[in-house]
Amino acid sequence: MGKVSTAFVADRELIEALQQRSRPIDLGPNRILFRQGDAPIGVFILTKGTAKLTRHSKGKEVLAARVGAGSLLGVPAVIGAKPYSLTAEAMKSAEFCLLPGEYFIHLMHTEPTLSFRLLQVLSAEVRFAREVSPHR
Repeated sequence: MGKVSTAFVADRELIEALQQRSRPIDLGPNRILFRQGDAPIGVFILTKGTAKLTRHSKGKEVLAARVGAGSLLGVPAVIGAKPYSLTAEAMKSAEFCLLPGEYFIHLMHTEPTLSFRLLQVLSAEVRFAREVSPHR
């Protein structure tokens, strides 16, 4: 499936701060966190294992990235109040926490240090998206 991208990985301090305020989730059998086009419900923190991010393009599913522990998923959708632009699927034995969108936005408004760390994650994600070749 390709190598694991670090573009979505936050620094340890940000992960710990968000994780303290989040709750573990049970994905059930389908292992889908969110689908491209879904309204955002929050930011998902990958605490263990890996996840696959895909997008639909021209009727086909295209792998966008494979991510590992410490990754934050769904941040652009929550911040922009727009639908998720990717589908996130947990791979076997992956574990996640969920930080509801409203609470995530509140934290970004009230804790500037966390906001700056989050901007670093978003800038890495933007760089990754720009580096992805058109045929992927």
